[in-house]
Amino acid sequence: MEVDKKSDALYNIAEKWLCDFEVLNIIGKDSLEMNSQDRLELLAMINQSEYENIIVIHGTDTMDVTAQYLADADEERCIVLTGAMVPFAVDPIEATANLASAIGYIQRLETNGIFIVMNGVFGTFDTIKKDRSKGKFIYS
Repeated sequence: MEVDKKSDALYNIAEKWLCDFEVLNIIGKDSLEMNSQDRLELLAMINQSEYENIIVIHGTDTMDVTAQYLADADEERCIVLTGAMVPFAVDPIEATANLASAIGYIQRLETNGIFIVMNGVFGTFDTIKKDRSKGKFIYS
């Protein structure tokens, strides 16, 4: 399955919700192919942003690695990572639910930090992990 490099899924969701949010597609590759240069590019984009609250749509295989990278950078913003175990093009339900959860969660957070929101599980990145045997994220 190809990675959605045009962010069509996000625009599709925004249109159906009748809402508007800024989408910056900066990497557009499978998370298994991400490297330290990609994470540096993500961090640079975050640092250039005027926004205090940022949602990063990320592949699930290395979401934890990127979250740790952002935490190690001492980023002083509220950053929520989310994504989907099943691509939006295959089944839009999970991707939509996770994005909706991330938007709701980030609006209620009153502290900076790096968070993961997946499969109804919300929290700091170090309290959530991907359980490959169950096919979902769980509290660690």
